This record gives sequence, C-alpha cells and structure tokens, in this order.
Amino acid sequence: MASNIPEESTSFVGRRAELRQLSSELTQHRLITLTGPGGVGKTRIAMRAAQAATARFPDGVHWVPLWPLQGDQLLVAAVCDVVGLADHSARTPVAALCEWLADKDLLLVLDSCEHLVAACRDLVGDLLTAAPGVTVMVTTRQPLEVAGEWITEIGPLPCTGTNDALTLFTERAGTAAPDLRLADPLNADAAALICRRLEGIPLALELAGAQLAHRPLAQVVERLGSRLDALDGTGMPWTPRHRTLRTAIGWSHELCAPLERLLWARLSVFRGTFDVGSAAAVCADGPLTPDAVRTALAGLAAKSVVSREGNRFRMLDTLREYGRMWLAELDETVTVADRHAEHFVGFGRRAELGWLGPDQVTWYGRVAESYVDLCTALDHLLGSAPARAQELSAAIGFFWTCCGHLHEARDYLERALAAQAAEDAEGTARTRALWALGVAVLLQGDIQAAETLGRECARTARDSGDHDAVLAAGYLIGLTHLMAGRPLTAHTVAGQVLGPPPDDPFDSAARLRCHLVRLFALTALGRLREARTAATVLRHGCVERGEYWSRSYTDYQLALIALFQDRPEESAGHARAMLAAKRRIGDNFGIALGLDLLAAAVAAQGDGASAAQVYGSGQAFWRTVGHPQRGTPELRAVREQCERRARAAIGDAAYAAAFHRAAEQNPELLLARILAGDF
Repeated sequence: MASNIPEESTSFVGRRAELRQLSSELTQHRLITLTGPGGVGKTRIAMRAAQAATARFPDGVHWVPLWPLQGDQLLVAAVCDVVGLADHSARTPVAALCEWLADKDLLLVLDSCEHLVAACRDLVGDLLTAAPGVTVMVTTRQPLEVAGEWITEIGPLPCTGTNDALTLFTERAGTAAPDLRLADPLNADAAALICRRLEGIPLALELAGAQLAHRPLAQVVERLGSRLDALDGTGMPWTPRHRTLRTAIGWSHELCAPLERLLWARLSVFRGTFDVGSAAAVCADGPLTPDAVRTALAGLAAKSVVSREGNRFRMLDTLREYGRMWLAELDETVTVADRHAEHFVGFGRRAELGWLGPDQVTWYGRVAESYVDLCTALDHLLGSAPARAQELSAAIGFFWTCCGHLHEARDYLERALAAQAAEDAEGTARTRALWALGVAVLLQGDIQAAETLGRECARTARDSGDHDAVLAAGYLIGLTHLMAGRPLTAHTVAGQVLGPPPDDPFDSAARLRCHLVRLFALTALGRLREARTAATVLRHGCVERGEYWSRSYTDYQLALIALFQDRPEESAGHARAMLAAKRRIGDNFGIALGLDLLAAAVAAQGDGASAAQVYGSGQAFWRTVGHPQRGTPELRAVREQCERRARAAIGDAAYAAAFHRAAEQNPELLLARILAGDF
C-alpha cells in the first residue's frame, strides 16, 4: 500500500483524544481540516492519524508538504509529484490530476495550507467533485471554507491532569541536558511553570527545552518570565496563543549568538531543505564567513531552530517567518534573494556540465531535491534579471522534462524567453532555452510547435556561431522528424550537424544526443546491422563514463534491433537494462517505452501470461505520463505483434485478465518486481 508519510524524528506525546476523534472523522467525512495556531502540533497529529488510517485506503496515503511553496503556482505540481503523476500531455495540470485520481481510493494530506488557502480551496473542490474515492485531510491556520468541510480545532497540550506538556518538555530537556534532574522538587516546579507560561504550545516547549543545553533551568525560567510579563499585546492582531508563541520564538532568538541570529535571518530565503554548502554560499557575507556559517548552523540545530533531515536541514515555517521579519529589519531581503538566485544559477551550470559524466544520476537527484528553491530562484530572476532566468531555465529544463516536471519546465522556459526577448533576442543562452522548450513541447505531443521552435533554434544557433548550439538545434529537429515518422530526414539532419566521420560522440552532450538521433533513424530505416554496431559503440562509451540517460536509449535500440532480428532473449536483457537505468533517474516516459519493448520480447519467447502482465505494467506507466502510448512510429507495429502473440499463447480472456490486473496495480511496485525477475 503506497504511503509517503514523513518519518517522525522525535518522540510523540499525548493526543490520544484527538487521534480517536480523527479516526472516526475519516470514516464519516471526505474533507477534514485541522486548524490551530502555528506550532500547536497540527502536522504531527496529522502524521499519526494518517499512519493509523493507511489500511482503509487501497490506493494509499499521500502526504503533500506545502510549506516550501512560495505561491500557488506550484501547488498542483506538488500534488502530482506525490501521487505519481508525471503528466506529459498538453492538458492543464488540474485536468490531468483530476482524471488521474478519478478512480482512486486514497487519502490525500495537504500539510501547511495557510499561505495557499484560496488555491487549496479551488483544488480541493475540484478533486472532491472529480474523484469520489478521494478523502482529503488538511492542516492550516484557517479553514478552507469548502462545502462539506469538517473542521477539527487542535489546541495546545494540557498543562494539568495528564500534563502532556510537562511530559514533552521533560523529554526534550532530557535530550538537551541529560544530567538535569527534573524529578527534584524545585526543578519539577520550575518545569511546570515553564509549561504553564508557554500555554502547552509544543513548538514553544521544544525551543525552551533546547535552551537547557546552554543555560541553567533557573535562568530559562527567569528570562522567559521577563519576556512574557513584558508582553501586553495592545493593538496586536494575534491571538493570545499566537502572541505566546511569537514571544517564545523571540526569546529563543535573543538567546542565540549574534552570528546565529544573522544566519537565522538569511536562511529564511530557502523554501525547501538545504545543505551546508548551499547555506554557506548564500548566507556568508561580512562577519558571517563560510566557516562561521557552519558553526552557527550547528548552533541553530542544537537550539531546534533548524532540524536535520539526513545531510540536509529544514527550518519550520513559523521560524522562517520570524527570520524573514528580521531579514527585512536588516534591509537584506533583496540582497540575500539575489545571492540565493545567483547560487542556483551556478548550480544549474554545474548540473548541465555534469550531465554527461559519472555524476549524471547524482545530478538528477540533486536537481529533484532542490526543485522548490530552483523555482524560487527563477521567480526572483524573472523580475530582476531575465537573462539569468533564461540561463537557469535552459540549464535545468532537460532534467525537469525527464523526471516529472514537464509542465513547469515549459512554463518557466516560455516565461524566461518572453521576459528576455525585448532585451536580447540572440545569444547562446536563448538557443539553449529554445532547444529545451522544443524538447518539452515535443514530449507533450505538439509536433507542430516543436518544428517551429526547432527552426528558430537553428537560426539563433547559426547567428551565435556556437557549434554546440547548432548540435542542440540539430537534435531537436532530428527528434521531431523521428516522432513524426520521417526517419530518413532525421538521419540527414543528424549527419549534417555532426559533420564527416570520424568524430567523438562524447565530445559534448549535444553531440552525443545527435548520435542517438542517427541511431534511432538507422533502426527505423531497417539498417539494422549499422544500427547495432553504432549502438554497441555508444553503449560502451556510456558505460565507461558512468552515463545512464543515453545508455538507456542505446539499450532500447539494441533491444528493438534484437527483436527485429529474432533474438528475443537478448532483446529482453537490453530492455531490462534500459528499465534499470530509467528508474535511476526517474524517467517514467522512458520506463513506459521500455516496458512495452520488454513485453514484446517476452511474448516472442512464448510466455503469453508474463507478456500480458508486463504490457499491463506499461499501461500503468503510460497513465502516469498522461498518454495512452507514445514513441516513434515503428514501435506501434511491435506493440501490436506483442499483443497478438500473447493472446494466441494464452487466449483472449486470460490475456485480458492478466493485462488489466497489472494495469490497475501500483506502477512502482510492479517495476520493482519486473526488475527482480518475478515475470
């Protein structure tokens, strides 16, 4: 059963009544909204409730963290990512998502919606109408106000009776100061006083507990008391609990060292998780040197201002809001946003340069985990430096088209090209952006738009005098001819831009991709001996360099050639190798192509039942990219022959049953079984 509920990194205290209530509500309502002030524990309660409910939802529980999103533009994309939809069609993302979820029975959790209330209201309304089996749980500081919404208000932990607040504080104090004896009467009274003064708000208790690593309990009580006593709240729009939390955060801020406070403010520019290197690159300036960033970051982690997630860090939204307020007070908002954006422009350059080398898979992972901050950088650059936005969108556009962000790649590339067009209509960066946009629209099935972009790309490449740009344009034009069923023209275009042999296919990424176009064309033209030789050479070079994207397509061609030459076992081996490579970079489109080819190879070996299951698995992946089936035209005949052979082997009824059973299962689990050799 699919589930991506975050793992809990600290102990969970109390909330038995709330969890019993939510368990009942999930059986009675399709939209449950957990409301309450920041830091009260809505997210942790939702995590526990969702985990307890997994058995009720055949299609799993899907957790969507919305705290990293700066605006509503990426909301639908965030949900698509989590539910496994990497849509490659030209439909609107909302329409594709509604269709994808229409027959699903699942729980969707939208965590931290308060800054996206209007967009979440519209999306949830659409989903509840289009997908009758979907239940939605929301955490937010204010209700969505959608028809049928059931609101559950989450309050602080009790400070009397079971005194869960004291239990939480005691556990956190034990972590921060293991030698502190809170069982001693004086210490116990002081701890209870802290819990009452902080009104049982979990985040405030966490921050107070963390301070015990650096100062005595009595000092924590005294300083906290003076802070709260000084707060009168006159004229403030906050609720009393919100004021208490803000005061506790402010008190923690005061207790930080000066460079820790400065880093806290500057780190607020990051929307997603970040590593030490990115923190140093963006935040180091003036007294905050790169080494000081590392020291201050460790201090903020020890004080629970940031939390560790593997080798990365995250700042809670409530604490980031406070940091942004201080960043504005320091008059550094624009300066730090500029440095953040420039850092990710450099990140994009390094990713593009690393595409062809042994770190290719690593770069796909790094681009994926930096997705939200890359979008943040692009949004900033579109308003402040369109040329930089064009450069960054071009650098990461190809990564995004391959791993599930095709709509976002197209949107940012179109906006960057439009923003820069008035200032500079020429240049290498524009050619690269046109190339990346052309690939994106082609993968969405818009061949006419891709042809137009290909011609414009070729013109700007010639004008710039950059031969690598000419190769990039040739790849786009050649690929478009292949998808349109014109392999001879594709072969001619590739030959023209590559020039006379011999040449080094691995001289650049653009050159290698042009060699792939020529390889595909040779196979489609029936020149199988030449194609096999070319594919073998390219594959060997990819293996030597640790490159996977091109290698997977050489395996694809070798599988197709072997099938055409009646070597089905060899074909199946290459198809499985392609699937393993595509899985490593998260390319669902490539996986769907590979599964269709593997099914044909299995059917050619006479195993109709397994062929039906693999073919059904392929359909499951085709659904995730929003297409019934795609690929170069010659693949259509292969698919049709596969189905005829498999049906003949086991009969129509058995074939249909096996096919539909596989097509309705979880695609990722099916792929894992296929690669493990189950069928």
